[in-house]
Amino acid sequence: MKAKPLLSLFFLFTFLMNCSHEVEQIELKGIIPQPNSLIKAEGYFRMGRGIGMEFGEEFKESGAFLSEFLESAGISLMEGTDMVFVKDDALKTEAYELEINPNQILIRAGSDRGAFYAVQTLRQILPPDFEGSLRDIEFYELPCLKISDAPEFDYRGMHLDVGRHMFSVNFIKEYIDALAMLKMNTFHWHLTEDQGWRIEIKKYPKLQEVAAFRKQTLVGHYSDQPHQFDGLPYGGYYTQEEIKDIVAYAQARFVTIIPEIEMPGHSQAAIAAYPELGCTEEPVEVATKWGVFEHIYCPREETFTFLENVLDEVMELFPGEYIHIGGDEAPKKQWRECQECQELIKREGLADEDELQNYFITRIEHYLNSKGRQIIGWDEILEGGLAPNATVMSWRGTSGAVAAARQHHQVVMTPTSHCYFDYYQSENETEPLAIGGFLPLEKVYDFNPIPDELTKEEAQYVWGAQGNVWTEYMPTAEQVEYMAFPRMLAMSEVVWTNPDQKDYDDFVKRVEQFNKRLDVLDINYANHLYELNGQMKVEESKAFYELESLSQGKTIRYTLDGSDPDMKANLYESPIPITESVTLKARVFEGEESLGDVFEQEINYHKGLGTKIRIDKSAHKAYSGSGAVGLINGISGSDKRYGDKEWLGFWGEDITITIEFEEETLVNSISTRFHNGNGQWIYSPRKVLISFDEDSYFKEYSINSEGILVDFDAEFQEQKVKKIEIKIPNYGAIPEGNQGAGNKAWTFIDELIIN
Repeated sequence: MKAKPLLSLFFLFTFLMNCSHEVEQIELKGIIPQPNSLIKAEGYFRMGRGIGMEFGEEFKESGAFLSEFLESAGISLMEGTDMVFVKDDALKTEAYELEINPNQILIRAGSDRGAFYAVQTLRQILPPDFEGSLRDIEFYELPCLKISDAPEFDYRGMHLDVGRHMFSVNFIKEYIDALAMLKMNTFHWHLTEDQGWRIEIKKYPKLQEVAAFRKQTLVGHYSDQPHQFDGLPYGGYYTQEEIKDIVAYAQARFVTIIPEIEMPGHSQAAIAAYPELGCTEEPVEVATKWGVFEHIYCPREETFTFLENVLDEVMELFPGEYIHIGGDEAPKKQWRECQECQELIKREGLADEDELQNYFITRIEHYLNSKGRQIIGWDEILEGGLAPNATVMSWRGTSGAVAAARQHHQVVMTPTSHCYFDYYQSENETEPLAIGGFLPLEKVYDFNPIPDELTKEEAQYVWGAQGNVWTEYMPTAEQVEYMAFPRMLAMSEVVWTNPDQKDYDDFVKRVEQFNKRLDVLDINYANHLYELNGQMKVEESKAFYELESLSQGKTIRYTLDGSDPDMKANLYESPIPITESVTLKARVFEGEESLGDVFEQEINYHKGLGTKIRIDKSAHKAYSGSGAVGLINGISGSDKRYGDKEWLGFWGEDITITIEFEEETLVNSISTRFHNGNGQWIYSPRKVLISFDEDSYFKEYSINSEGILVDFDAEFQEQKVKKIEIKIPNYGAIPEGNQGAGNKAWTFIDELIIN
């Protein structure tokens, strides 16, 4: 847009003379993700209801986005240089500089993409009203400043599964809008699953007619027994025209879409449409419940022909370099029983079915490479050897990323512990049903995508990270938003902001302000900012309970009798002494107004408090809870969230716990409980062994492992003891036919209650 500066200045001067009394002075309340350099200056830039803008063809998309954003808010664009885009080849592709001075707003960037990110920053400096209809204010005064910014990682992504539940084209676009606003550049679109095929493939019409629909859907949680179903047909797919529209929409916002076409596992829907793709060639239904299924693609030539034809149509729709081919959770039972598979293993000189999977993935990779594309796969593609050029998406912890990076393969970090947004985000029992686990906002924010085990050279292969949204328990778009926000905000800062610039307390303040923007955008976010955190502390044999609020400048009131706190309740000023079992309730107040939900904590005052405890193995770093002392702090973990600060998780290890009293103590029972969420690879141990003092004899207690939570109670004749030793053998390998079959099981243990 070319300018006529004198006309613009005359118009602006006239506007100022007539309307100078209607001015809102904007205070900088925070930008997400946090810029890497922000220098404030004196003064303000005055933006009226009309503003001059100038940008060249090299800033076509970013200039068009800003123009549309301002015009939709009620700002008239005219010729002028009040706001100017400047090409600066010294800046990297995604870097930008934004300068607001009293006379002008300058956006400097080396590319349209960098300028687009500057626009998103400017957008967040403007009040949330600009996302909708402006108030009756004629001028806004923007604070003068200079921002110099660039991303920490090249890959900054969010994932969305539409196989389990499908969402409208409009919602997919809104999801992409949110990514773009937060300077994320990759949308990982999970399009095929056991429960539904969601992409139109014209060469194979049964994928639309059969694979896209299931006859009913699981009701409640996968771990609930017996399984219940709603009896309602469910399904749909995105037409190729719809996908082209979405891809173009994303490109205009500098978001690359990586489609995921699952193989060889998670393919029961496709096999339901074309049974000859499976090893048994027997009819099978599209899956109606969640989990892992034995029906996987059979590696015969007809299957590869099918997949190559499918991928040809996928590549026509998605111009990006990368295609995600899944590769995760592929049970090998049918391959072991398939004569053709065994002959193929022998013919190709493969060692076993894991190497057969590598053969499968490598063939697909060679085909995609021949078309100028690259593959990404979940970390199971490491099993049996890694395909030559594959990028690994590491979800089962960080070990897959470490192994791939050491082989000089590019990796994307998305471990369950920090990146799975289908996990619970609050300990509040009123939270909507989720798959399990516990991933609060702070844990996402604290994620470091660079594993500690990597050298500086190896760390260069960490491409970036992404948040994953699996939708088994998200039937609506509103639920997806609730689970994704505000954790998506934290992930955006993980992948954009230099770690030295990150500060969680400051981030929380910015989230509180950002929520106002989400309100205007009609995004259904989870607001846990006014919830309380608590922890038990034992000092010199005296127990105290400490409360903390995420939000600042507010008060906390509490009760110990189980009643809900009001303005008459105790004012929290210091840690609360605990001398008996109590029900503590607390709430945040601003003045006389209560905020958020009531915090409730049952405290079990037992003989283990204040003792010395040690465990011969360290809990897995992703599920370390409050450490060993958390097992004897009087606080039991959540009934739903095995990843909270009270549960301790151990992966595939036998553990021995030793508890020592300061002096001999009378005890007659030891109890605890184990998580048994088999769908998350968690298994209760089969037995527990206990001995006292220096006795080498361990009494064995068998465990009935039924239900998702397994109680363990050991009662014995009262005796004086000074030391208790508890051995907990790991369950072992996960049985065939179950999710994670063949992998080591997890052991999750809760509070050890000694009486």
